[in-house]
Amino acid sequence: MVVDPRAQRTIEALLDAAEKLFTTRAVADVTVEEIADTAGVAIGSVYNHFGSKAGLYAALVEKALVADRKFMDLAYVEGRDPVEQLHAAAEEYLAFYLANPEYFRMLAFPADPGSYAAGQDLADRLANSVDEQNQRMVDAIKRGIKAGTIRKVNPHETATVLWSAWNGIISLAWRQDRLQRNPKQLKRLLHTATTAFTHGLLAD
Repeated sequence: MVVDPRAQRTIEALLDAAEKLFTTRAVADVTVEEIADTAGVAIGSVYNHFGSKAGLYAALVEKALVADRKFMDLAYVEGRDPVEQLHAAAEEYLAFYLANPEYFRMLAFPADPGSYAAGQDLADRLANSVDEQNQRMVDAIKRGIKAGTIRKVNPHETATVLWSAWNGIISLAWRQDRLQRNPKQLKRLLHTATTAFTHGLLAD
């Protein structure tokens, strides 16, 4: 389907405005009027292109997930053993953050969805989508267990611990004190954490 260039510019402006607003405030607290005003377009454009505020937020989440998926595709490639894939995933996750810091924040530390049913539904959809992406890590661990290179652990809990550790390390970039870490330092920390973690996973 070919989208009119003017309509495409409006869509991108709305997505950019939504990104600025939804990544810093609760979804329920952001109004359609604010989004349209920030984007510099008419309020009706939100409804014309996305149906509702919820539809706009869902589109933004999907855009973030697509970006994340592209980086993770570079990690989980055939020919790498499971441990190599986990190391590659750590590197690509950092690359995703550096290229798309607001998308990373949206997926790793989502804003409060508010008390409305629509906001809660979107939060659930986001969590489910992130779970689907993390399933690739779970699958890599399962392959390692099956091959006998990784000891028998709970793949889902193990993946959650590793993913949470990565999120915590990357979030050091947001600190405003001497504990803040730059991209080069984040890369070293992620490598250190992943090495220590995967070493503990190795079968005897």
